[in-house]
Amino acid sequence: MLKPKRIFNPQGDDRPESRLLIGGNTTNLMQLNQTRYRWAIPLYRRMLANFWIPEKVDMTTDFASFVKLTPAEQRAYKSVLSFLTFLDSIQTTNIPNLASWITAPEVVLCLTVHAFQEAVHAQSYQYMLETLFEPDERNRLYDLWRDDPILLARNHAIAAHYQTFLDDPTQENFQAALVANYLLEGLYFMNGFYFFYQLGSRNRMLRSMEIIKYIHRDELTHLALFQHIIRELYTPQQLAPVVERLLTEAVAQEISWSQHIFVDIPGITPETIVQFTHYLADRRLQGLGLAPRYGQKKSPYEALDKYAGVGSESTVMGNFFEATVVEYQMSSTISGWEEI
Repeated sequence: MLKPKRIFNPQGDDRPESRLLIGGNTTNLMQLNQTRYRWAIPLYRRMLANFWIPEKVDMTTDFASFVKLTPAEQRAYKSVLSFLTFLDSIQTTNIPNLASWITAPEVVLCLTVHAFQEAVHAQSYQYMLETLFEPDERNRLYDLWRDDPILLARNHAIAAHYQTFLDDPTQENFQAALVANYLLEGLYFMNGFYFFYQLGSRNRMLRSMEIIKYIHRDELTHLALFQHIIRELYTPQQLAPVVERLLTEAVAQEISWSQHIFVDIPGITPETIVQFTHYLADRRLQGLGLAPRYGQKKSPYEALDKYAGVGSESTVMGNFFEATVVEYQMSSTISGWEEI
């Protein structure tokens, strides 16, 4: 069983060389003058620099644009928002639960910003729904999982990994919860994001795409955060069995759900959904030091990356975080929060 940390532990030791990500003897004070996990410093700053609020985006023009979408595009738009609302709602609840077991204050700070950003994302979907739909339709979309068995099954499967750890906080279940979160941030909704970029490429729903770009940018820092946490705690060999199990499930669910909602959408086919999901899955494996499985080296939506802008994976993961993880070294002690 994992050992939960105390609210205040007078016998704690906050020296960098004594810090651990989990199971550490922390006082639980935010002692940031000396830190151990040096990657948390630029990541925290980057997350703060991403600050935004949805109301700054004027959605007025999207109201006129939505009525020009085809019925298939309108259905896909609504379905994506319903699923995204679920994901970021449970993330807002679950991230503090995971953070309550982390005993390195510099990493707790990153997780705190993470949870706040997920709350902003949930608010953003509400803002989009409120702009475009009447109250009855908004309520229907919030409850879409009650009527769509594929969505309900997917929601259950995602929540189950978190609930299992909450009910039985063992080391094994903690590892599975971390990997499940990593896959959620980097795989479970990316087809949905690129649907918005597909619309934007045809000059449709541009304000919705702008909000998704902000969210996408945030989510990639969340992905980087859990990539670092997981690789601090486990070797690739220790990760392989749980990643194999959860990735297989995640890929199947992402393909099934995406093919269910993206029907008759220009630029999105059953084949491109499979290719894109496999492309992302291989990148997630490589991010944990594991060999790619699917051999999908190129994204079928590469032309849409320019619409993702600063939210594109190549910008955030490639230029800022990925080199740190690929050339992975166990964290060393540094002196000072500002010293990097």
